[in-house]
Amino acid sequence: MNEGIAVLPLTRDAFRPFGEVIAAKGVDPVFINRGKAKRFHALATADTGEAGGRAIISLFSGDPYELPIPISMMERHPLASQAFMPLSGRPWLVVVAPDERGQPGRPVAFLAEGEEGVQFARGVWHHPLIALGGRADFLVVDRAGPEGEAAEVNLEEFFYPAPFLVHAVG
Repeated sequence: MNEGIAVLPLTRDAFRPFGEVIAAKGVDPVFINRGKAKRFHALATADTGEAGGRAIISLFSGDPYELPIPISMMERHPLASQAFMPLSGRPWLVVVAPDERGQPGRPVAFLAEGEEGVQFARGVWHHPLIALGGRADFLVVDRAGPEGEAAEVNLEEFFYPAPFLVHAVG
């Protein structure tokens, strides 16, 4: 068994090596619609055009994990970024890992608040969606390939020989 993973607060600076944080907190809005709405403009940029891909918007609904959470596998998408924006208002866990010679290194975990999303940069190792405290829904922006392209073209998976454990999240 590998040692445990500490959970860090999600900040733009800490997450930058893995992608972008999607959150209005700390961003100056642009007032639109005659001052009746605020636009938090271009919080992330989808990177989906590689090999004929196009950006798509999906909804994911995740069942919650219970502690301790074993991190035994990671995945990455070599042709596109992938953004997750929570819709349920619950905190959730983001687990990423640096690339070490084509494989994920030691995982890093971030606690995202219910109004914070992330965009994984193209090729970043990450764990699949980890909902906490109840079923959670997410708006997801990622890549769809050209007609007939298998989903595996933009998916690589890696299984650690022994899992890492997340013992606490707060």
